[in-house]
Amino acid sequence: MTRYSGTDAVLSVAFTHTGWFFPFFGTFLGWLGVALRGSDTSSNALFGSLQRITAEQLRLDSILMTSANSAGGVMGKMVDAQSICVTTAATNQVGNEGIIFRFVVWHSLALGAIVGVIVMLYGYVFPHFVPHGLTFIH
Repeated sequence: MTRYSGTDAVLSVAFTHTGWFFPFFGTFLGWLGVALRGSDTSSNALFGSLQRITAEQLRLDSILMTSANSAGGVMGKMVDAQSICVTTAATNQVGNEGIIFRFVVWHSLALGAIVGVIVMLYGYVFPHFVPHGLTFIH
């Protein structure tokens, strides 16, 4: 719906105002998508087009930014409500979901920030290291 209604394009223009810091914030879009939806695939479907459009507007590598969405999403998985509920059930700690969330949210944010810094390095310092296709040797 967001793609066909133009919401991706409108949000992309808004995210261009983050300027030089978009690779950092773009990583947290993936984090937010997984934290809210519970799935990296869902986050990629939700924000992938937005990441691509914003990257193109800022003259960043769209492959890097769509990958950053997925990498940031992995860091958001630990604060996903479903993951926390499954964890508490598996470890016989039902009722301690809030305690577990408060403990892991800081780790999740810190790891997301580290991934964001790495994405910024790939975007501005080492852009030639971003792979663009596979070469097969026969």
